[in-house]
Amino acid sequence: MDFSSKLLENAVSEMKQLPGIGKNTALRLVLHLLKRPEDQTIELAKALIDLRTQIKFCKSCHNISDTELCEICKNHNREKDIVCVVEDIRDVMAIENTSQYRGVYHVLGGKISPMDGIGPQELNISSLIEKVKNKEISEIIFALSSTMEGDTTNFYIYKQLEGISVKTSTIARGIGVGDELEYADQITLGRSIINRIPFENSLKQ
Repeated sequence: MDFSSKLLENAVSEMKQLPGIGKNTALRLVLHLLKRPEDQTIELAKALIDLRTQIKFCKSCHNISDTELCEICKNHNREKDIVCVVEDIRDVMAIENTSQYRGVYHVLGGKISPMDGIGPQELNISSLIEKVKNKEISEIIFALSSTMEGDTTNFYIYKQLEGISVKTSTIARGIGVGDELEYADQITLGRSIINRIPFENSLKQ
């Protein structure tokens, strides 16, 4: 594709690095931005710069936040003794959209996947174990996707919690095996949280 402007070419080159964006789509998006009022495009650019330079991660749950503690952890109406373990921020948002869960979260930042070079040390697992040891936590809910990597991560954490007095449960299998949480419909996901089962029972399935 030949460009009449190096500035246009550079913008398209950066845009096409986004997931699911090819060169033609990137060109359409960049040309659309050029048609918008200049102040709108500048506001978009500023929002992206602020996102990249000012975003924080909650020191308690590792969720994305504007401050040291995220809004969920700061909320006094949440049940702080129930911790839902998820892979990333998208899963937090998916569960929050169900309006069926009133506990807090712990974001691992991924799943154990030796094929991808991701081991327990690359995830926020040690801080979860310390949280259980040092705080009054009554239940850990495993809410990772029902993939081999998700099940491996659940089991690894479960073994790390052996000998610690804490209830462990997992979301009910209303979520299809192999499905990612973020793609589950809100009703199914909400019911899976409400009808969670003891984690030990999931090992027998």
